[in-house]
Amino acid sequence: MEQMNRTYEPKIQKKLGEEPHRHLYIFMMVSLILGMLIWSSTAIQQGSKGKGFEVAWSILRGIFNPDGELLFNLTSKGVPYLLLETLSIAFLGTIIGAIISTPVAFLASSNVVPKPVAWVVKLFIMLVRTIPSFVYGLMFIRVTGPGPFAGLLTMSLTSVGMLTKLFSESIAVLDKNILESLSSLGCTTFEKIRYGILPQLFANFASTVIYRFDINLRDATVLGLVGAGGIGAPLIFAMNAYRWREVGAILLGLIILVMFIEWFSTKLRTKLVRG
Repeated sequence: MEQMNRTYEPKIQKKLGEEPHRHLYIFMMVSLILGMLIWSSTAIQQGSKGKGFEVAWSILRGIFNPDGELLFNLTSKGVPYLLLETLSIAFLGTIIGAIISTPVAFLASSNVVPKPVAWVVKLFIMLVRTIPSFVYGLMFIRVTGPGPFAGLLTMSLTSVGMLTKLFSESIAVLDKNILESLSSLGCTTFEKIRYGILPQLFANFASTVIYRFDINLRDATVLGLVGAGGIGAPLIFAMNAYRWREVGAILLGLIILVMFIEWFSTKLRTKLVRG
């Protein structure tokens, strides 16, 4: 063993000596990152006369002393109904987006359709994903008017952009031997997708859809700020009116809902991935 170490030691030292010296490159990258951080910090402004800390303290007091009447109000003005509306917007938007994304993902996969077709579909999906959900919400509100339906359309469209991309990436790494076997049996394209592709992709697709639902639940809250339904609008109204106990009740309901959905979706995704 010692003889082998003596034999390979000069080679190792020679190899280490041949490694390029990247001290200058590392120094330049660190300097660039530090410069960007310093430049970005100039945009940070503290609230005038300490009002920022005062508002933050008021929000914290509201969370720990929420408005019980609003929190347990079962009418359409109460937190449970608004949370249910937000959850429904996120859930239905995810389901509709997944239904649309599945065939579009196959059209965006060059190993299933001709490359020119896949390229055009990928370009379209890229354009869809470029626009933020907030902008889609404002657009749909102009078309349908304020309300949950605008939020549903927004969630569906933004889900299509992300799900199609992730679905097509899963399709791209399929086991082609199964497809070749089905082709040798004379199966049509639909039959190959039905019996050769979907069984391989079901667990991955379902896990991706659940992950997108997590994102949509948070986005649906933000869309409420522009009038697209959900709990966001009452939240911003309460904050503008400095009704911090109402803000605390709404945020407490959101925290409980998000934590429960996070726990449930993690369990479900783990079960799907492990089979």
